Amino acid sequence: MANVPEMIDVPNALKSKVSYGPDGVDAATIERAEQIIAGMQDQYLVWVQEDLRKIQAGYDKVRAMPVEDRKDSIRYVFDVAHDMKGQGGSFGFPLMTNVANNLCRFIETRPQFGNAEMDAIRVHIDVLRLIMAEGITGDGGPRGEKLMRGLELVVEKFAK
Repeated sequence: MANVPEMIDVPNALKSKVSYGPDGVDAATIERAEQIIAGMQDQYLVWVQEDLRKIQAGYDKVRAMPVEDRKDSIRYVFDVAHDMKGQGGSFGFPLMTNVANNLCRFIETRPQFGNAEMDAIRVHIDVLRLIMAEGITGDGGPRGEKLMRGLELVVEKFAK
């Protein structure tokens, strides 16, 4: 007899926590949430500095390891970048989100982390640091485009 996949019905707990009516989610609720996020802008700037410290420390630790030991340990760098990816856009730094996302995708696709791969990761971290040091908000305009294109070229070298 063939294996038939079992259907599992997962309850939607989020649905019970969000107030909505016939017109969708209540606009006042969205506005309150946006005000709360805007009020946390200063906290984000502190959080992102701590994330930059953590990602650099994680990178330095992995870089000092023998190549064959790096694969499992790079997960910490991925996790910090993933957190940064999730926060940037919410606080007016979508370029941070794009760079951190690019870094996560790069890490996910690498079978190993030799010195060249570690250099590519370092370049991403340097760009994240640059964005915050220069206060580049939004998508960064032409400068942001240039930074992202540079990172894309770095990643493309590994795709070949």
